[in-house]
Amino acid sequence: MNTDNGVRRRITLGLTAVALLLPLGAVAAAAPARDTAGVVRENLDVGRVAAARADCGRGSRPETGVQGDVPAADRDSGRSTQGYDCNITRIGGYAGLGTGIVSAAHDHCAYLGSVFPSALLGQSPGVQVVDVADPANPFPTVALTEPAMVAGTWESLKVHDGRKLLVGTGVPALIGAGVLSVYDISDCANPRLLNPGPGTSLQMPLPITAHEGGFSPDGRTYWTSGVEGVLSAVDLADPTTPKVIWQGWIGLSGHGFGISPDGNRLYLSNNFGGLTVLDTSAVQRRDVNPQVPQLSTMSWTDGWATQHSIPVTYDGHPYLFTVNEAGSGGVKLVDVADDANPEVVNSIKLEINLPENVDSQVASGMGGSLFAYESHYCAADRPQNPTALACGWFSSGVRVFDVRDPFDVREIAYYNPPAMTGRSPERANSAHALASLLGVPLLSLPAVIQSVGTGQFDPGEATSRRSGMVAGGDLSTDWCSSPPEWRGDELWVACSDNGFMALRLDPDTYTPPADQQSTIGS
Repeated sequence: MNTDNGVRRRITLGLTAVALLLPLGAVAAAAPARDTAGVVRENLDVGRVAAARADCGRGSRPETGVQGDVPAADRDSGRSTQGYDCNITRIGGYAGLGTGIVSAAHDHCAYLGSVFPSALLGQSPGVQVVDVADPANPFPTVALTEPAMVAGTWESLKVHDGRKLLVGTGVPALIGAGVLSVYDISDCANPRLLNPGPGTSLQMPLPITAHEGGFSPDGRTYWTSGVEGVLSAVDLADPTTPKVIWQGWIGLSGHGFGISPDGNRLYLSNNFGGLTVLDTSAVQRRDVNPQVPQLSTMSWTDGWATQHSIPVTYDGHPYLFTVNEAGSGGVKLVDVADDANPEVVNSIKLEINLPENVDSQVASGMGGSLFAYESHYCAADRPQNPTALACGWFSSGVRVFDVRDPFDVREIAYYNPPAMTGRSPERANSAHALASLLGVPLLSLPAVIQSVGTGQFDPGEATSRRSGMVAGGDLSTDWCSSPPEWRGDELWVACSDNGFMALRLDPDTYTPPADQQSTIGS
C-alpha cells in the first residue's frame, strides 16, 4: 500500500481558498445562524461506481462472477461450499451453533451474539464466550445466561476496552425493552455480572427500548435505540446501577449510530435511508435535565435501513463512513464538518451492488433469505487518517478496502467463508438459518425498483433455477454481519453460520499502522 496524498492536497486547497475569502467570511459571520432543525437535506444520487477490484495473489481462491456475487451456478453446484478468498487466510475458528447478528471482542476473547428463541431454548443458551489466546485453536469458556443474553442481543452487544465493560440488551425480534446487563471483562474469559438488580432482574426493568446499542467514547454512557425511533442514554458511571438519564423520540424510525470522539455529537441512522445529527453535549456533561437538539437531518434514496456510522478524520477534517444495510447502498462517505449541512461525498460499493447488476443479484440471491448482497457493519483500522476499512457484507463475506484516500477507494482483500448449504438444523444460533424460513431477498426491493426505473433491470437476467425458492433458504452463502475487529495483521470476524473466525491478511497486502485502533463508532 503506497502512501497517497490526495486527501491532503484537497484539504490544503480548501484551506487556501478559505484564507483568500476571510474578509468576506468576517462580514458573513455577523448574520444570524440559520435554524436547520426542521430541514431535511435530500440526496437523490445513486452510486454507480464500484471500488476497484483486489489483485489476488498466489494461493487465493477468487470469486467466479462479478465482484461480491456468489453466482447461482456456484450455489447449485456446491462450489460455494468451498468459499472464496483473496489475500486472506483463515487461521482458526469456533463455529459452535452459529452466531447472532453482532458479536464483540476484547483482549484475547470473543463474545458471540445470541438469537431468540434458540438462545433461550437451545443446546448452548445465551452469549458464548470464546478464548482466542491461540487464534488457531479458539475454544468456549462460559456462557452468559442473564435475561438480556438469552433474549437475543441483536445489534446491542458491545465492549468498551478502556473500562473493560461488556453490555448487551435483550432484543427478541427487531425490538426489545427493559433488560440490559453489564459485565466486568477484566478477566475476559470469565465475565462478571455487575448489575444483578436494575436491568437484569425482571422485577427491576429499565425504561428503554432497544434494537441497537453502543458506548460513548469515554464509556460513561451506553446509548440504546429502538426501531420505533426512541433513543435512550443509560448512565454507566456506576455500572452496578445503570440508569436512564435522557430519552427522546427522534422520528419514525431509528437504527444504529456513531458518536464523535468528544461524545458531543451522535449520528443516528434512519431505517428509511439517511441520518440525523444530534447535539449530545448536555448528556456528555451530565447537565441537569439535559436537552438533545437535532442539528440536521439528511435522507437518501441510494440504500436504506442505514446501519451505523464510523466518525473518522483525514488531516483533521471530520467524515463518517456510514453503512446501509439494504437497497445496495453500500458505504457512504459523509462530510460532517458543518453539523447543519452534512454532505455525501463518495460511496463504496461492490460490482454486484451497481444498478446494472441488480438483476443478477436477484437471480443468485433467491433462496438466500431476506438479504441478497448488502453491507452491514464496518471497522476502520484507526480513527485518524485510517488506512483500511473492513466490512461484513451479507453473502459477500468480509471485504477489506484501502481508504487512505477516501475519494479513491480500492478493495485489497476479501474472505467469503464456505457455505453450509443444507445444514440449517445444525445452526440453531445462526441469524441466517433462522431467517431462512423465507427465501426471497425482500430487502433488495428498493434497488430493484430503482434499476427498473432507469431501464437497467433485465427480467431474463433476474431468473435462474433458484427463482422458485421463495421459502426455505438453503444457506448457500453465509451472512458476515458482525463488525470485523482489527488485530495487527489479523481480523477477528463472526459470521452467522461459520461462527467466530480469525483471519490473517497477506503481508504484501496490508501493513498495520503503529497506532492501529479498531473503531466502529460506538
